[in-house]
Amino acid sequence: MANIKSYPKYKESGLQWIKNIPEHWEVKKLKIFSNVQASNVDKKVVEDETPVLLCNYVDVYYNDKINSQIDFMKATAKEEQIPKFTLRKDDVLITKDSESPTDIAVPTWVEEDLEGVLCGYHLSLIRPNCHEMNGRYLYYSFETSGIKEQFWANANGVTRFGLSKDSINNALFFVPPLEEQKQIVYYLNEEISKIDSLIFEKKKIIKLFQEKKRSLVLEVVTKGLNPNSKMRESDIKWIGKIPEQWQIIKLKYLAHMKSGETITAEKIHEVGDYPVFGGGGLRGYTSDYTHNGEHVLIGRQGALCGNIKFAKDKFWASEHAVVVSANQGVNINWLGLLLESMNLNQYSVSAAQPGLSVSTIKNLLVPVPPKEEQQLISDFLQEKNTDIEEIINLTKQQIKELEEYRQSLIYEAVTGKIDVRDYEISFVS
Repeated sequence: MANIKSYPKYKESGLQWIKNIPEHWEVKKLKIFSNVQASNVDKKVVEDETPVLLCNYVDVYYNDKINSQIDFMKATAKEEQIPKFTLRKDDVLITKDSESPTDIAVPTWVEEDLEGVLCGYHLSLIRPNCHEMNGRYLYYSFETSGIKEQFWANANGVTRFGLSKDSINNALFFVPPLEEQKQIVYYLNEEISKIDSLIFEKKKIIKLFQEKKRSLVLEVVTKGLNPNSKMRESDIKWIGKIPEQWQIIKLKYLAHMKSGETITAEKIHEVGDYPVFGGGGLRGYTSDYTHNGEHVLIGRQGALCGNIKFAKDKFWASEHAVVVSANQGVNINWLGLLLESMNLNQYSVSAAQPGLSVSTIKNLLVPVPPKEEQQLISDFLQEKNTDIEEIINLTKQQIKELEEYRQSLIYEAVTGKIDVRDYEISFVS
């Protein structure tokens, strides 16, 4: 990043969360320079309405810009809704209700005119006055912590939180001159693109090592550690050849499997005597336990269907997990690694909520080495996987630091902590 200086003169902003802003900047309510419309376009398809495409909550939540590359949902709309909610270049969309206050006012920016694409339900469309506010600058403003917190503080609800139109309209923003807004946008676009490129490369590294880990586990649990072992056909496609002394056995002869016990959200706390595990791992703590010892947990439902976790000592297993208890003579760590290699999600029943049947899992055939070899495989893979996980965790930490730097850069530019008016632009994005 180029050496950026501060502004020569500042003044009191009148806001608690930031004392000073550049002398020539203003603090204005959003409604002064933008038109806000809370969408009422539903995702339902109604026969006598006009077919449209819908930009929905997920599109906004996971994309920092909206363009024609997105696979929008098909829906219908009333004639009077179409001109009101059709997306135009420089519009800003935000989430207006969610299960968590911190998922409210998540912004995105519309990169191009999108004829036939409407702002969907659970969103608000904000159209800035082009003579006073740059849409991309407004998007970056929404990414700033102090501005976000205005919306979180005004979110009302118990199980679901929402923003009123007045709360959005009356939120306070920093407004530099329009040309200066554009310069800030150019600066942030260029600097953030560099950061995002680094993050993208580090995410590729994580995927590479995750794949390396999966490949290593699959190779070792199906072929063993001795490359000179005599091999024989297993007659199972995903396994191929196995060492001659290994057996092919159904999982039900290796372990007992049963779904966990139902537990209500009211009984799960941030601290407590015993951990509560669901299909995706730790959910919290409670005052009782269902299991004791070393076990493997299999995610039973939803997006985490087939997910593998290890649990030991006293814990509560929820109904969203299948608890695997190894039979005598079976190494539980080896068994968990074997299950991890099997991609159990492929056996889920297709439905609105994907689910794994315990009876299906129990009857799957697997390669089984002698007990001593199970221990050797477990020890070898735990050592190798620890090394790989260290690299993955280090890379994740680097990504976290880059993301924090990205946020601080936006904050400093949008609040006037740095003066980028003399920043030399190498490209415009």
